Amino acid sequence: MESTRPYAKAGLDLLLDGPVATIVLDRPAQLNAQSPKMWTALRDIGAGLDPAVRVVVVRANGRAFSAGLDRALFRPEGIGALATATDEDSDAQIRAYQDGFTWLRRPHVVSVAAVQGHAIGAGFQLALACDLRVLAADAQLCMAETSLGIVPDLAGTKPLVDAVGYSRALEICVTGRRVGAEEAARLGLATLVVPVAELESATADLVAAVLAAPAGAVLETKALLSGAGGRAHAEQEALERAAQVRRLRTLFGS
Repeated sequence: MESTRPYAKAGLDLLLDGPVATIVLDRPAQLNAQSPKMWTALRDIGAGLDPAVRVVVVRANGRAFSAGLDRALFRPEGIGALATATDEDSDAQIRAYQDGFTWLRRPHVVSVAAVQGHAIGAGFQLALACDLRVLAADAQLCMAETSLGIVPDLAGTKPLVDAVGYSRALEICVTGRRVGAEEAARLGLATLVVPVAELESATADLVAAVLAAPAGAVLETKALLSGAGGRAHAEQEALERAAQVRRLRTLFGS
């Protein structure tokens, strides 16, 4: 596995192993607290990702996945500087931060978050940005932004509502309570819950299972499923027909 370190100053490592890219949050002493520099690095990783990569794993070193925004930046000179920017500039800046998360749901990759310990605020939203989530039994998810007087703005609100429904998403966000791994599984926030010692191996097994299917079929299936919630039956059925014809032509056409 090849390790590249151009993102070390942003608290990230990128490991490349054939069709698998692993993004590692690597600020364990700070519980992998996040910063705009990290979000920019995440965006850059997505922009430069080799098209041959089929699976992206997001994991973290240390006892926590991510404690969320580095609280040292929660001040007027930090993210508070957005308050004095123009509407256009602040919108563009937050959009750039969101770009570090949203690419993880692109059709041609399947993204997997491996979560241990705390995933708070931006950490929870990073896990939500991924298609699949493997949670260690000690995982604690928390959307803490509202309790700080702000809102979740790293593209986490829609996947949260999609996973648990509006009412439960509202309750989780406005109370800022912690959701344990077993509850996360019941709510649909966790694909798997495993013992802490098995997080790495369970994630590897899931990645291997994803890679076992033909890449084109996975891409088409993800595209069908990811937008299904917003489509009428007739539209979804038409897309299924078109996707199936493309697959059959790939397999059997001249």
